[in-house]
Amino acid sequence: MSSKGLILFLLAGVIWGIPYFFTELALDSFTTPSIIWLRVTIGALVLIPLAMRSGHLRKALKYWPWVFAFAAIEMIGPWFLIPEAQRSVSSGLASLIITTVPFFGILIVGLRGDKTVWHPKTIIGLMLGGIGVIGLIGIDVLRDNLELVPIGMLLLAALGYAIAPIIVSDKLKDVPMFAVIALSLAMVSVVYAIPAWSTLPTEIPQADAQAWVGVLGLGVVTTAVAFVVFFSLVREIGPARAELIVFANVAVAVLLGVLILQEPFTIGMMFGFPLIIFGSYLAIKQRQQYVRKSKRLIADS
Repeated sequence: MSSKGLILFLLAGVIWGIPYFFTELALDSFTTPSIIWLRVTIGALVLIPLAMRSGHLRKALKYWPWVFAFAAIEMIGPWFLIPEAQRSVSSGLASLIITTVPFFGILIVGLRGDKTVWHPKTIIGLMLGGIGVIGLIGIDVLRDNLELVPIGMLLLAALGYAIAPIIVSDKLKDVPMFAVIALSLAMVSVVYAIPAWSTLPTEIPQADAQAWVGVLGLGVVTTAVAFVVFFSLVREIGPARAELIVFANVAVAVLLGVLILQEPFTIGMMFGFPLIIFGSYLAIKQRQQYVRKSKRLIADS
């Protein structure tokens, strides 16, 4: 990995590890629809002009039904489920459960007929990660009497994150991803406008500085800047290696939760964290190795 690639990797890992932290800051003053609307509207105001300048927005508009499907599964659903769940669970626990995205992704690809995912190392990675998730949830639920509904909401959000890229690869592969994201943010802004503005007039005057830091951080840093950095990272090191930022994301989220928000580093995290991380790494790494080997065989044939 080049020095530029390493810098982009670390930057993307940090940026996408802090949405949970910013969400915690915003939750005390804003409802979830308000947080989502402010986040996506700020992001759209930054990215739409860039997409228009590149000339790609018009192409994305031609595929608007599939862009909306992507937006619904990647943003409308998960970005509601995660903040709502964080009203009951810590940001660190939320980030750890979202790391199940690679597991869902591999299972979906396998169920769709790609037998290459059923390599023994991939299976071992999935099993280790599954044990980590079960241990993480089980230990903390029993110890802290956590509700299962927020956990289920986070797992459903992770499933959405795993399905959304399939829509892109199947239906939007000829549309620049930057334009897809920009248009998606605009669509989500429209969807959440009415529920958000039913409460925003009373929330805005009462919101404290901490809440505004959270909202602006979500909109500018973890949406607009995050996508620009991530697409730069993909161009620099490729999409397969870029997936590995999930490991940096969760480390950042847990550290911010423990050090700044004074969230506990629980026994469940202590048990589940290394298993989830190692299991994800093993499963994704094996997948990457197979893809590289297949490309070499195709090139040599």
